[in-house]
Amino acid sequence: MNARLVFASVVSFSCFVINKNAAQGSQSFSIDYKNNRFLKDGASFQYVSGSIHYSRIPRFYWKDRLLKMYMTGLNAIQIYVPWNFHETLEGVYNFSGDRDLEHFLDLANQTGLLVILRPGPYICAEWEMGGLPAWLLQKPNIVLRSAHTEYLQAVSNWMATLLPKIKPWLYVNGGNIISVQVENEYGSYFACDYNYLRHLRELFRYFLGEDVILFTTDGNTDREMICGTLEGLYATIDFGTDTNISAAFQRQRRFEPKGPLVNSEFYTGWLDHWGDRHAEVDGQKISSMLGDMLAMGASVNMYMFEGGTNFGYWNGADHDTRFRSVVTSYDYDAPLSEAGDPTDKLLAIREVIRRFFPVPEGPMPPSTPKFAYGFVTLKKVGNISSLLDTLCPTGPVQSQLPLTFEDMKQYYGYMLYRTKLPRTLPEATPLISPLNGIHDRAYISVNGVYRGLLQRDTTLVMNLTGQQGDQLDILVENMGRVNFGSKIHDHKGLLGDLILGKDVLTDWLIYPLDIDGVIANGWPQWEQAGGTGFESSNGPTFYTGTLEPTGIAWDTFLKLRGWTKGQVWINGVNLGRYWPQRGPQQTLYVPGPLLSTSQPNNITVLELEQAASDLRVLFMDRAQLNSTADKA
Repeated sequence: MNARLVFASVVSFSCFVINKNAAQGSQSFSIDYKNNRFLKDGASFQYVSGSIHYSRIPRFYWKDRLLKMYMTGLNAIQIYVPWNFHETLEGVYNFSGDRDLEHFLDLANQTGLLVILRPGPYICAEWEMGGLPAWLLQKPNIVLRSAHTEYLQAVSNWMATLLPKIKPWLYVNGGNIISVQVENEYGSYFACDYNYLRHLRELFRYFLGEDVILFTTDGNTDREMICGTLEGLYATIDFGTDTNISAAFQRQRRFEPKGPLVNSEFYTGWLDHWGDRHAEVDGQKISSMLGDMLAMGASVNMYMFEGGTNFGYWNGADHDTRFRSVVTSYDYDAPLSEAGDPTDKLLAIREVIRRFFPVPEGPMPPSTPKFAYGFVTLKKVGNISSLLDTLCPTGPVQSQLPLTFEDMKQYYGYMLYRTKLPRTLPEATPLISPLNGIHDRAYISVNGVYRGLLQRDTTLVMNLTGQQGDQLDILVENMGRVNFGSKIHDHKGLLGDLILGKDVLTDWLIYPLDIDGVIANGWPQWEQAGGTGFESSNGPTFYTGTLEPTGIAWDTFLKLRGWTKGQVWINGVNLGRYWPQRGPQQTLYVPGPLLSTSQPNNITVLELEQAASDLRVLFMDRAQLNSTADKA
């Protein structure tokens, strides 16, 4: 594919940017291969950096987090750009509000932090589909992260939008971006397609110019370095505290004989899946290894420095032997907590940095204030089957066979599939997903009465009884698309036929549920809850309540003790998923600025299985991210 033909429409803009910045020319950032170092404005330079994801932190806290990183002694940050966060719908771009990348870059610049940019197009990051937009899966037979024509065209269109925004922020153009990663840990992907990497290299050079450092990052194995590196892209490596530093950098040297040593992801913690123990990495090991690497002259980025939160539906998933969804908190046991609080790990890291770099004078900015607002009792609104006129204002789509989320262009959240029992079932009759086609959890009701669930990889059959013509509702939850490995082509919904006894179920009404849109517009109100609303129910049901204003809007943590699994919204904002019975995460982070100091704060809960008998939720002043934590 000729990249110049694809991007002809933006040539004039790119030339304008080049000409605009040519006069600045006073800043430079390059690699001194002879002396194995970076050069910044002609002087030797070593960076100590930390990863932070603007997509996981509310905009109103960006400055706070960046200042804390700067006061730790970091001279750079590393950030991903999630494609699907900015182009959720094909051809519709959003760079406003919490998606205002240039504002984030500007804040970092004002704070005194350089930027290592990782624009993908794939980012992994335990983020939904590794940052790739789900609409790519509508393209038949597409091979993601390869030179497949339709994939390359989509990538080219996205980069033609993103990279011109980035170019003015390059350090060589007067900005603060010192280097740009091409793809991400590509060596861990099965395709090993060098034509794809060459296309990306040409694409990035076309839009960003010849002066910026382009680099790759790969894991500490020969296979990953072989498939993830390419001539013209500086090869770096990543590893954690379980690795021998000398052996890892020797591997980098085999693929990049000259130039600076770089650990692009030095792991300060790790991710959690539902059902795991909360991951922890020993702070003393981190401090010791960081000191050793800096003493070698290596540049180091700590992944993560602050993790943040998978708000809404943005969590990713892994699939090795089975599907495992990532939890809502991306705390990562990082030096800054999910809520941006400095930890002992951070203070220890600052002391290590102080041995090698000047650390800014003055105290570390304090933790944001927290408040325990106490218990709130919710009221039942109704089960999901009775609310379809509200939740699906466009009405259902009729189909002989089930359609996927991607077929329906309902990329995230929930869809409801409705049909009728084809015959009377006086005895328990198996409902089967024969090809493991439930992606990811299906909540089954007959005539509005909850009967149980089917679940990807683990629960593929359940029994039903009923009368011919009874209404069968199947609510399917997308638990987040796989973000790593060969199974990222992760379609959602009912991917194949369901069989009830000896009948293949057909004649479906499929409801794409606009739950987030309806809640953002003010539904439900307290008065819309039913007269018997203080009774707990089984199955997918909405509950609502209000947290009365207290005159303050401080961070808090929502605990749903006794509830099973579901989703929570505060004042129309989707906080993410809860699943305390599975754990380890027990609380959801509620940023204080989401709350009103003068008006009642609306709480909406979609409980998918079984609500707490007392319908109470608790706002606490501390996080509980491990199921073995205190059960208060």
